[in-house]
Amino acid sequence: MNNEAKKHPWQRLLDNPWLLLILGVLIPVLSYSVWGWIELLLTKPAQLP
Repeated sequence: MNNEAKKHPWQRLLDNPWLLLILGVLIPVLSYSVWGWIELLLTKPAQLP
């Protein structure tokens, strides 16, 4: 039997180091970017003296 055929689809997907690298970079960049845009939209303008 082929060992590759017996693996669960999630395990085959997560055994790819390049995919893990891309996900490890993209998820934080996207989440912090969205968080930053939300903070910018919700921030009130400063009151000038």
